[in-house]
Amino acid sequence: MSVNGRFWVVSVWWGRRWIYLKAFKMTAQDVINGIVDIERSPMDAVKKSVSVKDVARLAGVSEQTVSRTVHDSPSVRPETKERVRAAMRELGYRPNFAGRSLRRGKFKTVGVAMFNITGTGNLDRMEGFAAAADKHGYAITLTKVDGHPYTLESASSRMSALPVDGMVVIMNRMPADFGTFEPLPGMQTVLVTMLEHPLCSTVDNDQFDCSRQVVEYLLGQGHKTVHFISCPERSLSGMQREEGWRETLRAHGIEPPQLVRGDWTAQSGYAAGQALADDPTCTAIYASNDAMAYGCIRGLESRGKCVPQDVSVAGVDDSLGDIVPDRRLTTVRFDNKRVGMWAVDKIAGADGGASGVEHMLIPGVLVEGDTVRDLR
Repeated sequence: MSVNGRFWVVSVWWGRRWIYLKAFKMTAQDVINGIVDIERSPMDAVKKSVSVKDVARLAGVSEQTVSRTVHDSPSVRPETKERVRAAMRELGYRPNFAGRSLRRGKFKTVGVAMFNITGTGNLDRMEGFAAAADKHGYAITLTKVDGHPYTLESASSRMSALPVDGMVVIMNRMPADFGTFEPLPGMQTVLVTMLEHPLCSTVDNDQFDCSRQVVEYLLGQGHKTVHFISCPERSLSGMQREEGWRETLRAHGIEPPQLVRGDWTAQSGYAAGQALADDPTCTAIYASNDAMAYGCIRGLESRGKCVPQDVSVAGVDDSLGDIVPDRRLTTVRFDNKRVGMWAVDKIAGADGGASGVEHMLIPGVLVEGDTVRDLR
């Protein structure tokens, strides 16, 4: 123990080496108390001063081997990795990721902002985010975006305070500042939406084309028109599906019938089915999601209609196939995992150079079930 004015440097023999505590200001009594504390819990002192060199010495390897183990390099034998990791656990060592980020200029992390984490397709997108991040050696930071009004600027501001290299925003509804938003310098931004943005890359399932596929299929089965159960008007994907339904019918010279607006729930589909059961011209119904389609079937049946003998029903999103046991709904299947992977690839894959703005629409696949009758 040495003295320099009122600053003291304390060294403690622990294990087979000296542990040096940084100089700190204290009285002689404080030092005595400090030594007693160290003797009671010496590992507290060790954890504060553990370095790569300490880990290497305890494991009997080089500092470079420790670094390679931290990065899970395949050049280090499994038994050596385990010995190094055991030393890290014993000493309480954690890699200094902040320091590494400063040296590299990268955090190796992508931020994801979601309005509704449990919304349809979002869990599959999360699987895609995680798969792409793992491929690039990145991590995912997830945050929920809310607020009134809901803006991209608020999401960007929140992400700018986090250690992320870029952000993905899932736009379930239209942000108030979509037309004026400018991403922060160095914060590459990908928006999950069909709408194209001049400064941000975008990716989504093709919400317009899924309706085109369903309407074309039903008309091809001999139906004269297709009734539609839509969704809340604030939904971006729903409005694209509604537009696809309307424009496809008009392309065939058919004036779209009056739509019925639901709220994404099976209950609203049930009410719509009951209402449409009273229309003698209704032989085919397309619902904007599978939940409303299944509800519609129950509503039709409650009014004595049989599906598909009397009325054909189709949905979109293929989200309930494993839940409803007695029906195979005709629907459109989306690849939400691919959407998530594309978004993270766009950010993490830009490590090798600049990446320009791109717009990607991923088409769905029509899945034929047993809820559509061929009238030809």
